[in-house]
Amino acid sequence: MSEKKVYKPQVSVRLNLLFFGVFILFSVLILRLGVVQIVQGEEFSEQLNREINVTERIEAPRGLMYDRFGNLLVDNELQFTVTYTNRNTPQDEMIETAERLSQFVTFDTNDIEGRFDRDRREFWALLNEEEYLEKLTIEQAEGKGLSDSEAHLERLNAITDEELNAFTDDELEVFLIWREFNSGYNNSAHKVQRGISYDSAAQIMENIDQMPGVDIIRDSVRSYTYGDALSSIFGRVGSISRDDLQARLAEGYERNEEVGQSYLEAQYESVLRGRDGRLDNFTDQDGNRLRNPEERQGSRGNDLVLSFDMELQQRVSDIVDSEVARSRGSYVGEEDAYVVLMEPQTGEVLAMSGYSSDLGTFTQGYVVGSSMKGATVLAGYDTGVLPPGSSIFDRPVNLPGSQPIRSLSNLGYVDDIAALERSSNIYMIEVAMRLVNYVPGVSGTNWGNFSRGFDTLRSYYQQFGLGVETGIDLPGEFTGINGGNTNLPGQMLFLTFGQFDTYTPMQLAQYVSTIANNGTRIAPKVVKEIRQPGENKEELGPLTLQNEPKLLNTIDVNQTYFDRIQRGFYQVVHGSRGTARAYFNGRDYDPAGKTGTAQVTVNGQEANNQTFVGYAPFNNPEVAISVVVPGVFDNQNSSGIANRIAEASLDAYFELKEERQGPTIPKSGPAVDKIGDDTTD
Repeated sequence: MSEKKVYKPQVSVRLNLLFFGVFILFSVLILRLGVVQIVQGEEFSEQLNREINVTERIEAPRGLMYDRFGNLLVDNELQFTVTYTNRNTPQDEMIETAERLSQFVTFDTNDIEGRFDRDRREFWALLNEEEYLEKLTIEQAEGKGLSDSEAHLERLNAITDEELNAFTDDELEVFLIWREFNSGYNNSAHKVQRGISYDSAAQIMENIDQMPGVDIIRDSVRSYTYGDALSSIFGRVGSISRDDLQARLAEGYERNEEVGQSYLEAQYESVLRGRDGRLDNFTDQDGNRLRNPEERQGSRGNDLVLSFDMELQQRVSDIVDSEVARSRGSYVGEEDAYVVLMEPQTGEVLAMSGYSSDLGTFTQGYVVGSSMKGATVLAGYDTGVLPPGSSIFDRPVNLPGSQPIRSLSNLGYVDDIAALERSSNIYMIEVAMRLVNYVPGVSGTNWGNFSRGFDTLRSYYQQFGLGVETGIDLPGEFTGINGGNTNLPGQMLFLTFGQFDTYTPMQLAQYVSTIANNGTRIAPKVVKEIRQPGENKEELGPLTLQNEPKLLNTIDVNQTYFDRIQRGFYQVVHGSRGTARAYFNGRDYDPAGKTGTAQVTVNGQEANNQTFVGYAPFNNPEVAISVVVPGVFDNQNSSGIANRIAEASLDAYFELKEERQGPTIPKSGPAVDKIGDDTTD
């Protein structure tokens, strides 16, 4: 029998060496940790406790705004600002600081009586502690079973008006500063007063040690190069509201940052907002600097190039002001007028002016009268109830379920083009009656399903932008008032010639642009480009975004339909019986348009809204216009205001194509935004 070999298990030499190496490494690591913990621990602990990093936010300026020709419209103006950081400071110390600060800043105390009632009572209680407690003693409060907060409120309410009105002007100024101190968030710098003088800033800095929490910073405020022109469209910047705070914090904002609060500033907040820098200061616990601060540079927000032509805007605003002044006795109520000029092919708004407010061009709606009749004529074409070339007999009509309806005069037989040229109301209501198969003298009171007539008409109007959002890149657009499908068939008839629903001047501009574009509806826009900051304010930076025309819809009908509507608009201005034949005489730019007069009631008195829509040149439209003049007397002396404004505005547009001087800076200089703090009680 052969012998079996027995193998003894052996650990290889290499594995033993590996184990030994790991043991040595662990031993060294443990030894090092011991040295750090025992020998150097105290030193590192002292260093950690000694160095404090205090970070200051360096506000980045917002992006600028330019007009289409590169004229600077909205700038940032540097200024000195007093800030206060409330670090849970006792109220008596806060008042002492406010008293010291009042020596260097001035607050307006006029008209403060009756305002900030609760805050003034709180301030009185702090200044007059003994008298305050006498209003309701602790024993009395306990006897009534009142909580501390209930007792406090009862004492405050017991302060008399005579006591509140006894404050001196100096005390009121301290009160306003103290109130500002309490308006901010704890541990965040709150802006107490902006735009202080260099001398005041220097004096405050000299005495800063005596005013804990107070600081001077350099920040910026919005400046409007051309005064109030379009400033309401630009919008406002202000502190983050408490309602929006959590959402803004989630977006990376600081509590004390300022944001766009309205219109362009709000709509393009993410574009205009700058990227803040920061300054890290390294100090010990006593505030002594340990090493040089580290600064991280921020950057200005991106710039907006707007579609506006500021020189044209100024000309149009002057035209509106002049015409309203000339017609001051023509208004039943408040004087007003609105103008919108835009490029029909691109939707770029060139000017939007309102006598009372530029915002009214897209936030106010009016019954507009006959200027919208082009949409009714197309409804008649496309539904087949009144094809192109059809004629009707224009005469006064008195139908059951409706008020009497007539045109300005008895026009006799008119076709579609003549109905636009001479503004036939009867042609328009004929479209509505045929839509619901109503035959005057036959149908009697049986209007059938006339609600369908409302729906059909509005479906066509909306394709022109009437009664719906235009798509303008501004918040707060008003779509007008839809009068609904009433149980009065006569209202459907009045709808056909602009005497029922209401529309904005911007909707009218889009409507007439759609006619000029042969049925293509483009969204109006006021932002043309977004650009990175340039090397200086006179130079535009690299292009980030080009806002292309936004197609909303195309009215897909036979081209002949738009040819005839355009011809009717041409005849309004150039025809021998056109309603605007007395205007635009000898103009080389060859306009087309439509007038309108709507009967309204203002302050219980009969009045008219005058309107005009048009475009030019007729064969190659490059500008569209809408004009609304609300609430003028219904008499001959008050007629033609809208037509004159339209004529002068189109004149200005074409004159500027020939020669430009540039927009005019007001004699008073640029307007500076007054950022208001929360002044509610």
